[in-house]
Amino acid sequence: MTKPCILCVAITGSVPTKADNPAVPITVSEQVESTHAAFEAGASICHAHVRDDDGRPSSDPDRFARLMEGVRAHCPGMIFQVSTGGRSGAGAARGGMLPLRPEMASLAVGSNNFPTRVYENPPDLVDWLAAEMIRHEITPEVEAFDLSHIHQAAAMHARGALYGRLYVQFVMGVKNAMPADRDVFDYYVKTMARLAPDAEWCAAGIGRHQIEVNEWAIAAGGHTRAGLEDNVRLDRDRLAPSNAALIARAAALCEKHGRPVASTDEARAILRLRPAA
Repeated sequence: MTKPCILCVAITGSVPTKADNPAVPITVSEQVESTHAAFEAGASICHAHVRDDDGRPSSDPDRFARLMEGVRAHCPGMIFQVSTGGRSGAGAARGGMLPLRPEMASLAVGSNNFPTRVYENPPDLVDWLAAEMIRHEITPEVEAFDLSHIHQAAAMHARGALYGRLYVQFVMGVKNAMPADRDVFDYYVKTMARLAPDAEWCAAGIGRHQIEVNEWAIAAGGHTRAGLEDNVRLDRDRLAPSNAALIARAAALCEKHGRPVASTDEARAILRLRPAA
């Protein structure tokens, strides 16, 4: 298979702290430096969360603006993808950074359980976030924590409620949500082919499942995500030294399965994004 594989680096997230792994980048300057190293290792998308001065999750548009500026300056052509996830704010605050017009933004289209809470994505909020992405010409990366989310994404895209090319990410291994199960993964792939044959998809595994889900996705012709947001370890005995190390591991799997790692230009073409600014 010669189709290029897009590698997305999830640099920080809302949960990991330096107590979990000192390599987790918290400040904007740390995030830019960590993203640059991952970019050099093969990542063409930066999936970004920001933190406040106390290290807590934030939706602060000013911090997103500084991070986007830094990534664009140090990682030419890299696709910047903001998170609109619910740990960083509530209601419209979750989309407060969308006027910055990043190329992409994450979008959860349904609710599900997380380890200790309900991840609430009510229909009115989902519709508003999707409309804001249309308004600012931002392609969503739909984060599917459940089979129903794939069906919802396909239906929304078919009726013109999602901007750009449909791109769905299977998130597997979150406690109380969809486990990292190979039969389920294979069914997700078949479901995407049936409901949205023109779409692209990727997959992310949480914790120890990161490496196996990376390989499933790469071998099956999809794209994949790695990084310290999802997994702070290389294995049971070793912390990951950087985001770049986790991206390099995914890039090695691409080589194993005969797939080139997508350049930023190739990633933009595959996802039908606007050219780099």
